[in-house]
Amino acid sequence: MRQPSVIVRRVAAASVSLVVAAGAAACGPEDSGAKGVGGDSTPHKGGTLTVLNSNPQQDFDPARLYTSGGGNVPSLVFRTLTTRNRENGAAGAEVVPDLATDTGRPNKDATVWTYTLKKGLKYEDGAPITSADVKYGIERSFAPELSGGAPYLRDWLVGAADYQGPYKDKKGLSAIETPDARTIVFHLNKPEGEFPYLATQTQFTPVPKAKDTGTKYEQHPVSSGPYKVVENENDGERIVLERNTHWSADTDAERKAYPDKIDVRSGLDSSVINQRLSASQGADAAAVTTDTNLGPAELAKVTGDKELASRVGTGHFGYTNYIAFNPTIKPFNNVKVRQAISYAIDRSSVVNAAGGSALAESATTFLPDQKSFGHTPYDHFPAGASGDPEKAKELLKEAGYTNGLTLTLTHSNAKDFETSPEIATAIQDALKKAGITVKLQGLEENDYADKIHDVKTEPGFFLAHWGADWPSGGPFLAPIFDGRQIVKDGANFNTGLLNDKSVNAEIDAINKLTDLDAAAKRWGALDKKIGEQALTVPLFHPVYKRLVGSDIKNVVISDWTGVLDISQTAVK
Repeated sequence: MRQPSVIVRRVAAASVSLVVAAGAAACGPEDSGAKGVGGDSTPHKGGTLTVLNSNPQQDFDPARLYTSGGGNVPSLVFRTLTTRNRENGAAGAEVVPDLATDTGRPNKDATVWTYTLKKGLKYEDGAPITSADVKYGIERSFAPELSGGAPYLRDWLVGAADYQGPYKDKKGLSAIETPDARTIVFHLNKPEGEFPYLATQTQFTPVPKAKDTGTKYEQHPVSSGPYKVVENENDGERIVLERNTHWSADTDAERKAYPDKIDVRSGLDSSVINQRLSASQGADAAAVTTDTNLGPAELAKVTGDKELASRVGTGHFGYTNYIAFNPTIKPFNNVKVRQAISYAIDRSSVVNAAGGSALAESATTFLPDQKSFGHTPYDHFPAGASGDPEKAKELLKEAGYTNGLTLTLTHSNAKDFETSPEIATAIQDALKKAGITVKLQGLEENDYADKIHDVKTEPGFFLAHWGADWPSGGPFLAPIFDGRQIVKDGANFNTGLLNDKSVNAEIDAINKLTDLDAAAKRWGALDKKIGEQALTVPLFHPVYKRLVGSDIKNVVISDWTGVLDISQTAVK
């Protein structure tokens, strides 16, 4: 997953730094949002907002984007049936209506969802937005040449598994009905109480069929949001947005759209981005980043400067870094060995390796520490902050390894402070105290991802991480622990190869719930139950620290994305 601000991919491994995922969010409002960051004056309309990013906003087509909550830059152009609540902290983890009048009306068993579009919705050319456009936008996301978006609809919609999109199959999807211009109905294969969350993905963006130019659509997608694309250079390396004069705030309670123009410049080195934001010279004074964090050294410098410190926003995204075990490989088939490693881990040294407590928070649960995920505190292998090597030795002895063990830990060589050598070395040092000798196997990022996500090559002991497609336990636990999601010939994320009927049944039962608060409690309880099997060792949840320019006002950071929401940002 990239960091939440850019693109969120289910691989959740490439530090989208959403990663966010685009867009992809738990800390309370007191340290996650506008407090102390550009909040002193009333925001007003006008000016140009500059966005300085490392990663280009590639594939700027709503069908191809895989973002959390509609993304950051994309959600300025693409409106969807629902969207994320644009507020600080925990309130920002809620799903709210966007194009639709509500978050959806389910039938009794949540297998049919009905939406009604608001009145007066228009595209950038003044044409009305219709339910048929939403249906068509979804259908084109099935076209092989426009692949890359969230995969859920292929699994969830009735008869959609083999659909190839409207270019090859003009009959469309019968699972999506549009009885009139403002009504759209979805028929699902099974109950899905979290469908309103899915409806925030950009695949739910309306696309007028007459304006669809296929793979060229990303150059000038037809805007349904407050801004339209006027330039898209080098596959998203530079995107310039200007006002969509047909957008009306009367139909959009979420996007503030303060600047007149937004200039997104990407392909920049992260250190350069932070230097430019720090100096805030010229146009950089009205600049932000949606994908570049402060590193440990940069944070130390900023912390010592009162003015710079006042321009740092702090956020948390639903994301967990952890040790993964393959229990089909010895000695990890022995639960006592997995438990011993769980006891031996020195989380304080791991947190330090990740940049310190300002950039990483120690974790003993797989689910992130946020209410929306249903976080339920537990520590099945309590060893304090520094680990318990003696308890680990005791368990190894019970497992038949009186003289200790020699293991190989696979990690990435990427400089991400997550699955990288720094973390691996901290684990190596901690396990040595418990009589476990750890050899490190560092792989280049692509090789690492290919190895750990292939059932045939998955190692027994490796570093991994996972991020949320939306702030709920469902897309966090199911891909990792639902036995029916084990992929034998493709990218597999159920690293523990768990196929427990009781776990699978509980996932199905929770998915039937449309009361998301009730569902959250059940996800938390399930996390606690699965944790007893020691299939993973949760290590830490990242904290995002990002600078903004000196002229930036109205910084909002929600627990959905964990990063500044540019739909709320104003410039002096």
